Amino acid sequence: MQIAQNSVVAFHYTLTNDAGEVLDSSEGREPLTYLHGAGNIIPGLEKQLEGRAAGDKLQAQVAPEEGYGEVQAQLVQEVPRDAFQGVDNVEPGMQFQAQTQGGPLMVTVTQVDGDTVTVDGNHPLAGQSLNFDVEIAEVREASEEEVEHGHVHGEGGHEH
Repeated sequence: MQIAQNSVVAFHYTLTNDAGEVLDSSEGREPLTYLHGAGNIIPGLEKQLEGRAAGDKLQAQVAPEEGYGEVQAQLVQEVPRDAFQGVDNVEPGMQFQAQTQGGPLMVTVTQVDGDTVTVDGNHPLAGQSLNFDVEIAEVREASEEEVEHGHVHGEGGHEH
């Protein structure tokens, strides 16, 4: 069976950046399972998996605009230290959920300078080209319930 709209796909992957550093991998774990066409994985990878079948291996290069997007300068902001009430020691690398006009947003502290904290709401991989080594483990037709819910159920998926 080939990967198409509403296929359930399980695949192993290793993700590297352009410097060759491993950013993520399914090695030693179960394959990543998703519902094709439901927006469950980044668009650039999903497009390159279309038409593939179990057993296929491929290398997929995904540009930032098809991955986690370009870096958006407006998502980098300086905020007062007292915005972090209840946190004694704010340090670079810490992540917080900020409440914005558009809803909740995960931000990462990038700098602390006295009473000013710089936070970045961009995805950590925004602006980066992504390189995937992929091996497709399984392809099957999604159940009606999976299509209706927009995600995979059962093995490797969501339990209700």
